[in-house]
Amino acid sequence: MNSREISLKRAQELKKYTEDYQKFKEEQIRKKSQIKESANLKKQALLKFFNANLSEWDDYKWQMKNRIDDVDTLNKLIKLTRIEYTDIRKLSEKYRFSISPYYLSLIGDQDNDPIKLMSVPSPMELNETGEKDPMNEEKTNPAGSITRRYPDRLIINVTNVCAMYCRHCQRKRNFKDHDEHTNPNIIQESIEYIEQNNEIRDVLLTGGDALLLSDNQLENILKKLRAINHVEIIRIGTRTPVTLPQRITKDLVSMLSRYSPIYLNTQFNHYNEITLEAAKATSMLSKSGIIIGNQSVLLKGINDDKFTMTLLNQSLLKINVRPYYLFHCKNVIGIEHFIPSLKKGIEIMDFLRGNTSGLAIPTYIMNAPKGLGKVPILPDYIKKIAENKYDIRTWENKHFIYNDK
Repeated sequence: MNSREISLKRAQELKKYTEDYQKFKEEQIRKKSQIKESANLKKQALLKFFNANLSEWDDYKWQMKNRIDDVDTLNKLIKLTRIEYTDIRKLSEKYRFSISPYYLSLIGDQDNDPIKLMSVPSPMELNETGEKDPMNEEKTNPAGSITRRYPDRLIINVTNVCAMYCRHCQRKRNFKDHDEHTNPNIIQESIEYIEQNNEIRDVLLTGGDALLLSDNQLENILKKLRAINHVEIIRIGTRTPVTLPQRITKDLVSMLSRYSPIYLNTQFNHYNEITLEAAKATSMLSKSGIIIGNQSVLLKGINDDKFTMTLLNQSLLKINVRPYYLFHCKNVIGIEHFIPSLKKGIEIMDFLRGNTSGLAIPTYIMNAPKGLGKVPILPDYIKKIAENKYDIRTWENKHFIYNDK
């Protein structure tokens, strides 16, 4: 058999690896077309309900003003059973909810619809299993609204406001019963701490959602951080490209670009969240030099499947978003029903390696308890079998021996 024949045979072997995923992908694309039609109908219904026009729909301030945050309004807009209505009313007394009209329009009619599961409260949230603050943020707060877990970087929590309060949120304790930006004096204290500690080179603004500060409020913080010589990198944590893409305006993008380099971390968790509006938002950001990374959360029953995660990550690359982290869902009070098995997460990572490009493979992360930081979780590829000798496994589960120097 000559080289070309060997190559063709190998190509056929590789093609077989893709067959099941290609069928899944084609089916999801077909379903996405139906979802798009349904979302357009829901959008029209929402416009009628709020007596609004398209110009208002495209205004993020209108979207924020008209967030759905009470069970009676929710019941008029999506199908709730009597039990769901009663449970959500009870739950909202403990954990408030809020959903932008845009994100609500993406909810499908199935009980297990991923958009619904992430945005509409569930009675399972009343389960008291878990921790209020599993990352120990209250005890890693040296000043202001800072969280510091690493030598050279830290977080400033700038708000508790979100366009949609994710039901799996790690900071549910901060939902409170009202929207509240961090007091400017507390933010100033945070900035002064950074000025006084010249090892801090990387600052992440988060919350809540950092992009739900006004342009002026956000620029005031960015300007002060950029004036600190040892701050090299500024990151912004936001889910607005997913839940409120209308927030990504020309004015916002123009302002952000003045403080380059800006790294923006968002959170797409499912293929159904990737819409034309989301793609427009990420395109505007990337064209202005803002680098976008995605930090998915692995969620049981939503995306803890190798094909679902592959499709999500490949689709993100098409809209200029680089898969960055895949977080194992944290053990927060009331979200045990979202926590997947670690085994499932490792299987997903094992599948991604070799079955898609490295660009589409995030790092699988578990946050260690008590604020001890991120731990990468990897499939087992290497085993020491003797002094300076290793058995190494490939993505096809083939093995070879490597003799170390």
